[in-house]
Amino acid sequence: MNAKKIAYWTTTILFAGMMAMSALMYFQQSKQVVEGFAHLGYPPYFRYLLGTAKVLGVLALLAPRFAILKEWAYSGFTITLISAGVSHLASGDGAGKAVGPLIGLALMAVSYALRPPGRRVPTAASSES
Repeated sequence: MNAKKIAYWTTTILFAGMMAMSALMYFQQSKQVVEGFAHLGYPPYFRYLLGTAKVLGVLALLAPRFAILKEWAYSGFTITLISAGVSHLASGDGAGKAVGPLIGLALMAVSYALRPPGRRVPTAASSES
């Protein structure tokens, strides 16, 4: 395996693990998570909606093939992580709580940038080469 492939899988697995663990915490209804969502102004059902979306996104990122689903998963995670950072800032949590989602976003961006050709959506330019 070359360094680029190792870096891709390392960042992808770390990111997928982060998203899977957060989804698990949403489903377990821990006091901290329930209070955190309430503090941000989200209704209780939103934890299940977001947790389900995260599980599906993780499956899409890790599954072989399905490049278009991977694009959608990366897009969904981007929106989720930016929204999480903004939600923390808007609720008065300060920059400290907004940094976590942005670190996740950076990790995901590295994973996205290092995707091997088989995990990318073919473009007209790539098919001409």
